[in-house]
Amino acid sequence: MDCAICVLFPSVLRSTRTMICPSCLEGARSLITFVSTKLEKGGDGTTDLSKGFPNALRFLKEMKERENDLNDKLIFLGGSAEGFKERTHTDIKIMPGEGLPIPAHRALLAARSNIFKNMLESDGCKAPPSETISLPELNHEELESLLEFLYCGTLPTRTLEKHVYTLYTAADKYNISFLQKFCENHLLQSLSLLNVLDVLEIADVCSNTTLKESAMVFIVKHMDDIVFSSMYDTFALKNPHLNVEITRTLLMEIKNKRIYT
Repeated sequence: MDCAICVLFPSVLRSTRTMICPSCLEGARSLITFVSTKLEKGGDGTTDLSKGFPNALRFLKEMKERENDLNDKLIFLGGSAEGFKERTHTDIKIMPGEGLPIPAHRALLAARSNIFKNMLESDGCKAPPSETISLPELNHEELESLLEFLYCGTLPTRTLEKHVYTLYTAADKYNISFLQKFCENHLLQSLSLLNVLDVLEIADVCSNTTLKESAMVFIVKHMDDIVFSSMYDTFALKNPHLNVEITRTLLMEIKNKRIYT
């Protein structure tokens, strides 16, 4: 089909009948729906078409201004990322379970986590800037990733994929809700046969109902591929209570199918 909108075709060679492809038609429908939501009703209850497009354009302008404001804020907050990379004016060191300590800023740690704030305000941390606090459950690379997120608010995909379970556990332990949500979204989007049991396990440990339910649904949907794998044997021995929950969920699924068939 020679679409009158998206196909670059000389007008003199077009058919006398105007045609639109399904993709452009759907786009036009979306635009009409969007504009219609911005139309105003007149005094007699009829739609005032003269105000619809101006309202829609004003809304788009407002959205553009919000986008510019957010970009300005991101640029402004980028100073935190630079401070992390350059280690400027650090006033405390964080000691991992393995490896060398990493310099950081007390104020930022306290702002990102109430747990860190309490740790820094305890008698043990009311000490000179050379003092350290310990996070023994993290190795040096994991701690580096945690601090990078606290300073920058995001992580490279490869770093997140490598440390997502450790970071999620740390976020739960130190009450860093934004990092929890960041890791949760990644885990939900990347559920697979290879990682769903790990996701279920960490969701159970951290009491994340949304993550746990999503993992359970995925397991039931792919029961044959998961339950008869060697990974499941190890998982079931380590997590007998979750094995029971999976069995019960599967039985309920089978029962419901029988009822509705």
